[in-house]
Amino acid sequence: MANDRWMWDATATFEALGAAEVALWMWEPEKDRLRLTGATRALGLGPLAPDCSSAALRALALPQDRAIAEDILRVQEPGSEVAVRLRLRGGEPCVWRGVWLEEGVRAAGVVAAEMRFAASGLDHLTGLADRKSFIAMARERLQAPGQYELIVADLDRLRRLNEALGHERADLVLAALGSRLAAAFPPGALLARIGEDEFATLAPVEVSPGAEALRRALEQPLRVAGFDIHPTLSIGAVEAPGGEDAPEAAELLRRAELAVESAKSNGRGGAAAYGRGLETDGLSRLALEGDLKGALRRGELTPFYQPIVRLSTGALSGFEALVRWRHPRRGLLMPEQFLPLCEEMGLMAELGAMMMREGARQLAAWRQRHVAAGELTVAVNLSTGEIDRPDLIADVEAIRRETGLPPGALKLEVTESDVMRDPDRAAVVLRSLRAAGAALALDDFGTGFSSLSYLTRLPFDTLKIDRYFVRTMATNEGSAKIVSSVVKLGQDLDMEVVAEGVENAGMARQLLALGCDYGQGFGYAPALSAQEAEVYLNESYVDGAAPVKARG
Repeated sequence: MANDRWMWDATATFEALGAAEVALWMWEPEKDRLRLTGATRALGLGPLAPDCSSAALRALALPQDRAIAEDILRVQEPGSEVAVRLRLRGGEPCVWRGVWLEEGVRAAGVVAAEMRFAASGLDHLTGLADRKSFIAMARERLQAPGQYELIVADLDRLRRLNEALGHERADLVLAALGSRLAAAFPPGALLARIGEDEFATLAPVEVSPGAEALRRALEQPLRVAGFDIHPTLSIGAVEAPGGEDAPEAAELLRRAELAVESAKSNGRGGAAAYGRGLETDGLSRLALEGDLKGALRRGELTPFYQPIVRLSTGALSGFEALVRWRHPRRGLLMPEQFLPLCEEMGLMAELGAMMMREGARQLAAWRQRHVAAGELTVAVNLSTGEIDRPDLIADVEAIRRETGLPPGALKLEVTESDVMRDPDRAAVVLRSLRAAGAALALDDFGTGFSSLSYLTRLPFDTLKIDRYFVRTMATNEGSAKIVSSVVKLGQDLDMEVVAEGVENAGMARQLLALGCDYGQGFGYAPALSAQEAEVYLNESYVDGAAPVKARG
């Protein structure tokens, strides 16, 4: 009978591990040695096999996963389980599982591609629960009595990240945010990546750190592949009881996502809590789409003008044209309420051409009526992708002929993501626009997509500092450093610098002390109708300077 017992030999073991694309690992902390055998090459572990030190593992891990690698290496109690996700450079995400043996002398286990652990319900990129498993686990958690908070955080501008960095680098940002989310919430909280750019958490109210703690954790700057990224989030939250009165988990998630949409309507970095009033938004959106189809033709979409002021003297320098919708029933609508719909309906090119034409005509009229307005400029934003519009350069030439505006009076603001998507192509278009008589501004500078090597090659006149950094520079040391650096960069490159989001005189003084040239924001005035802007223009010339509010 004993002769019939079949034993695994080394060759058979290696063949089986190779076929299953699984490797065995053993960690001996006293010897600082990690041993690997099996399908190491297929898993991207070749540089570590057959044995390596802890330093080698840390060095090969992606930067955002190094802290996770420490979980494998940190000595734990005998019997403690090891279960972590780690991706080495050039390899697919792997799950490491094992257990600590022999009084903490060594640990051993297996490592396999994450897809091999399909039953785990993990998101392949972040290692968090995926949407389906999150709903299933939330349903189970909500059976216990208590008050729970479900938070959904949506990463703003993921498409711009993908365009500027490429999908692989943008994935690194998402993976890093997943790691930060795990670190920000207590053990036992349910965490998930529920969509391409959406994260969700569920925890009892008494242990949940809350939406703002989540924001602080995830909105810290990070550096990926040489790019400084400053993520911002739109956050929605909803509370609900557990136990017999608990709502269905999928319904609770739907409510939180409705709150996210409401937060997005307030601009980048917004937050909102669920309320029953949000339930009408879906029907409202359908009605808005129908109204938007003829709004351009009817002249309902129109430029409003926000003043841009020289900080050193308070003199009015010009205006930025910002679109508003004079809706016949809903009143004045802000851009965030309808621009996403314009983009979905393919209206952005037509809208951009209208804004450029009407803004230039209004500036020409002011210049004719007011002798002192001869140096004013008007800035118009180019929407995403508009830099590639075939008729753009011809439109600029035609508008200048029709209005008689001198070179530089019409300023076009271009986003960094548009430039970085194809810098060489952008350089050609921007030079042609400059030759056609348009001044050029790089909008939202500092949001993290810039490559300074390209900036020196592109014909920009102006850098615009994103309002987020201006608004937070008094309370956030990182924001203050970014504002200071952008101002210094503009000076070094002989560019004008405009700070957005100037809310009060204190901000204006701080920016002026840094050497910033111009400011715009609610501290001077919101975006004004053409008639209101002309009154503001007249008053600023009579008073000798544009007034700034003492407090925001």
